[in-house]
Formats: sequence, C-alpha cells, structure tokens
Amino acid sequence: MKSSHPVLLLATATLLWMSVGAADPLPILHDGEAPQVGHARIYGQSGIPVYRYEIQQTYSHDTADYTEALFVHNGFLYEGTGKYGRSRLKKWDLATGEVKSVRELEARYFGEGAVALKDRLYQLTYISNTGFVYRPHDLSPIERFHYPRQGWGMTTDGEHLIVSDGSAGVEFLDPETFEAERRIVVRDGYGEVGFLNELEYIDGDIVANVWQTDYLVRFSAETGAVNGWVDLSGLNPNPTRLVYPHVLNGVAYTGEPGTLLVTGKNWPSLWHIKLVEASRTPD
Repeated sequence: MKSSHPVLLLATATLLWMSVGAADPLPILHDGEAPQVGHARIYGQSGIPVYRYEIQQTYSHDTADYTEALFVHNGFLYEGTGKYGRSRLKKWDLATGEVKSVRELEARYFGEGAVALKDRLYQLTYISNTGFVYRPHDLSPIERFHYPRQGWGMTTDGEHLIVSDGSAGVEFLDPETFEAERRIVVRDGYGEVGFLNELEYIDGDIVANVWQTDYLVRFSAETGAVNGWVDLSGLNPNPTRLVYPHVLNGVAYTGEPGTLLVTGKNWPSLWHIKLVEASRTPD
C-alpha cells in the first residue's frame, strides 16, 4: 500500500478494476494490510535457499527520499521516489553522493518503479495510469505513456519493460507500444507471492521487495517459480522510528555477482551487501 487514505484508495482501485473487467482485476488493497510472508514460510521450504547478508559498504541516503525505484545504469545510481508533491527521479554518483540530475514530478503524480532500457529511461506512477519517458543522461522528458494498472515496480531484461502492480503477477511490456506481451505469476510451495514491489532483473531471475516485509523474493523470469529468498531482517537502522510506511524498499544490482544495493523508504543509509546462504533454522 502506498497511500495513507484507505477509503480513497479502495474507491480508486474499485473504479480501475471495473475499467479492466472482472476477469483480470487489479488488487484491491487496504491501508496497513500485510502480505503473508514470514520466517516460517521462507525457512520452511527445503528446496528453496534462503540468504542472509554481510554489509560490504554503507553509504549515506537522503532521508527525504521515499524510495520506490533503484537501479544502476552506465555507472550511476538512479533513484525514483514516491509521495504526492515529493515524487522525483534523480541520478547520482554513489561513490561521492553528488546528485547529477533531478526530475521532479507534478504534485498529482505518485512516483513508482523506474528503469533504463537502451537510450531511454522509463518511470511508472501509482494510480494515475501514466508513465514517463526520459533521456538518461539529463532526465529531460521525451514522452508520456498510458498503463492501465497500478504502477509498482519496474525492471528490464534488456528487451522488455517488466512491471508489477502489487499482486503476484508480473507483466512483460513492449517498450515501444507498452502492450503486455506475456505475464507470469510468482509462486512458491505455499502458493502465490503477492505484494511484489521494487524489481531487479539479474541473469534470468527477478529479485523483488515483498512490500511491508524484510524479505526479497527471487524467482524465474520465465516461469515465476520462486528459487530463493533473501532475509534482510536486522538491517533497519532504527526499527522503533522507521516503521510503516517507512519500510525496506529498493534493490539494485551493480553487476558484481552475489551482491546487491539495498535501502528503505526515508532510511538514512544505503548498503552494498554480499549474500550468504543462511541456516535452515532462522535466528
């Protein structure tokens, strides 16, 4: 859930559901609703590995950034943020912290997932059914596009725009027409894994934040079958203050195998972590 106005969100989601038809509804989500993913589920499936983490490096992160998108492109880190009136997209140098370019969204848009594909950068918005296309080098605008679902996460396999809408479904869009070419549903041994938020494509798999949890789920980009979990519990630097909606969100891949960049919404730090396989018995 992205909004603090559950009645408005429920009404909006209902109207959107009616607009696309009951055969393929949008998720109707309620403020504070949480996914059914926890230690018992991720550690209880012997065929699916679970990873913990070792912090390799800690970077400062702007606490004004309600992180919705995080990815690396041509040596720079790009971050998209949410909240009405505060949404923006920025390009920055991770090593120095220097911000190279910023694109502010109009106050009526709630920024969501973003990704660079070839010579274009794409960004979703939450429930406005509108996406934006920019030039990656300076974030100057190129065009807008229509997207008929809620916008959550976005990544790319180098050919498609891969998007989530808060459900267990992930769609692969043509980057020219924005039409869905195929759809997968993410499942593990217990069933569907919903609340998929920020996405990152890595070598045939997709890694996603499971919204409102301390977990990342890894699944096949071909079938949706879950083939790994990442347990990031303990990473929150101030769990008494950084509570819902200031949750873990943001995952990027630098190209270094077995490592990720991760952060949270309005969190003061961003970490470069190394993944290490966990014991089957949680701490």
